[in-house]
Amino acid sequence: MTFDTGAEPISGRPARESGSIGILTADMQRVVEEQRLGFVATVCPDGTPNLSPKGTTAVWDDEHLVFANIRSAGTLANLRQNAAVEINVVDPFLRKGYRFKGVASILESGALYDKAIAFYKERGSRVSVIREVVIVRVHSAQPIDSPAYDLGFTEDQVRARWERHFQSLRTGKTPSPTGE
Repeated sequence: MTFDTGAEPISGRPARESGSIGILTADMQRVVEEQRLGFVATVCPDGTPNLSPKGTTAVWDDEHLVFANIRSAGTLANLRQNAAVEINVVDPFLRKGYRFKGVASILESGALYDKAIAFYKERGSRVSVIREVVIVRVHSAQPIDSPAYDLGFTEDQVRARWERHFQSLRTGKTPSPTGE
């Protein structure tokens, strides 16, 4: 069953089968597919924000993103009350990515749900832990990046800085932050 949140109809086609050009550009799709981690923002009934990381974030087609609900009862409860959602996906080394705003549809059973489960199974996900699948009709998408770029840093410089930072975390020697 699809929980109707007021979203527009869904094509039901994974991105790799789509031939049309939608709101999600090739670069947006690349970033989402490479990163796979999206930060999903919803609104709680009391108006406060809810932010939940989703390691199942993926491109469904040229107009939709998708994520699986594994254990985020709060996110799903919020979406059932207010289907407005924002998903941010950012490359942690380049400090560049995109913010996607749209309307969510919750899939709990049915043909489209089965197609989404097959999609995740093909990606290597453990589908037995997936409770619902959320498909987001993206209405707007904007690039986001670090203020380091405003200071004149290049992508290579930003990447090198964050690679050093994460390496220092692995070795237990954390340098003091600079430039941001």
